[in-house]
Amino acid sequence: MASITVEIKNETGLHTRPGNEFVSLAKTFKSAIEVENEAGTKVKGTSLLKLLSLGIKKGAKITVHATGEDEQEAVEKLGHLLENLKD
Repeated sequence: MASITVEIKNETGLHTRPGNEFVSLAKTFKSAIEVENEAGTKVKGTSLLKLLSLGIKKGAKITVHATGEDEQEAVEKLGHLLENLKD
């Protein structure tokens, strides 16, 4: 398993549009993707509704976990996306 922790810098947090970008990218990997918030709640990274249920706001630190054959690439690309979110 590979993991990366990032701080959300986007002013409006992880809402529908950037959440959809994340889910779309997560679905391109063969690895299983999970997102974990600071409270330790984990959700499937390929479900927009589950991702939005975490209520991720600006300043939150979230961890992306990937398990599978392309796990390292998955966490690097998904981490990069989260670090560079725009409203």
